[in-house]
Amino acid sequence: MNSEPAPSNGATRLRLDGELTIYRAAELKQTLLKALEQAPHLELDLAGVSELDSAGVQILILAKLHAEAMQHTLRLTGHSTAVLAVLEELNLAAFFGDQLVIQSQSSTTHA
Repeated sequence: MNSEPAPSNGATRLRLDGELTIYRAAELKQTLLKALEQAPHLELDLAGVSELDSAGVQILILAKLHAEAMQHTLRLTGHSTAVLAVLEELNLAAFFGDQLVIQSQSSTTHA
């Protein structure tokens, strides 16, 4: 995980990599809550997430609710295939309110 200023909107960007699973839930909870305390506008870049289970989903929901309670903003960006599959399966896209973009293979291939 690393954080950096997001260039376009002044938010702090935190990149999450690897598994967002029960095995990392306690670590992720502390990291996200601390980041939210320090940044009124936080973007979670999920492009590097390889696996997301129900514990990971619960941590993301907790972070979203915590941000709202503090009147901070939390955006999920760069959704990996694993994240997209779980959010779609659980019908949670509307809850997070972030645009989900699925890149087609043709858009990444140049002619």
